[in-house]
Amino acid sequence: MSQAAPEGDPGLYDFSPYRDRPRVVWPDGKTVAVWVAPNLEYYEIDPPANPHRKSWTKPHPDVVGYGHRDHSNRVSHWRMAEAMSRHGFPGSVSLSIALCQHHPEVVADANERGWEFFSHGIYNTRYSYGMDEAQERRIIEDSIRTVRDATGQTIRGWLAPALTHTPRTLDLIAEYGLDYTCDLYHDDQVQPVKTRTGRLASIPYSLEVNDHYGFFVYNMSPREYADALIRQYERLAVEGEMSGTVMCIPLHAYLIGQPHRIAAFEGVLEHIAADGRAWISRAGDIVDAWRAQQTGDAA
Repeated sequence: MSQAAPEGDPGLYDFSPYRDRPRVVWPDGKTVAVWVAPNLEYYEIDPPANPHRKSWTKPHPDVVGYGHRDHSNRVSHWRMAEAMSRHGFPGSVSLSIALCQHHPEVVADANERGWEFFSHGIYNTRYSYGMDEAQERRIIEDSIRTVRDATGQTIRGWLAPALTHTPRTLDLIAEYGLDYTCDLYHDDQVQPVKTRTGRLASIPYSLEVNDHYGFFVYNMSPREYADALIRQYERLAVEGEMSGTVMCIPLHAYLIGQPHRIAAFEGVLEHIAADGRAWISRAGDIVDAWRAQQTGDAA
């Protein structure tokens, strides 16, 4: 039974020990649901200053930082997307909404491939820190409207811009009808989140096997990163025999789509696709399958 959260506990979700949960079963007896999360982003070369965090480590305008990331939209998105499509992996896109105006060709390509979209804020160089409620509401409304106009899809999910939040973010996205968040990183299965209104699920996203962390933080080689993904997959596939697990592969095309990295990553896709234990899916479909087993209703 749910109890009041102790002092210092934010009360975002109940504690649920990994081994004592109701069993989750994925379609066709698969043991691990695998989803790929390409971050299709737009970074401003000279963004407005936020007093809580710098947009670039260098003084603005950061031509180097901007140009490095723009490789995603000019070149490496296509390389990454084609590798994913070859091996049957749809994307669930963490989208900087402004990309719909700046580079609509990239958004159109993802949409034509059958990829799902969720919001990653407007620009990845503008942060939620310091926003008032009216500002945050406008960003959510802009996200819903802009993606619908550009793709025909109604977004269901949220990954906060540059992983920045306010105390009200989760409550607001649930109020607007979004039903999953990627922002909690606290589990290897889909879990319910407490909100004032609506219903919200936390789908496992990953910092540990995120290519940003792999290459920028852990200084991995392409082969080391590929090995980490395979080890992550193998362990979750085994544990999923008891109750279905979720593996997310978060990507940034300007990193994984570089010529010297893509082959190692494509080897990971080949391994997972050939293994037979993976339900290769999209974020919304995974949440629906989980929710149906919790409530009997996938709607």
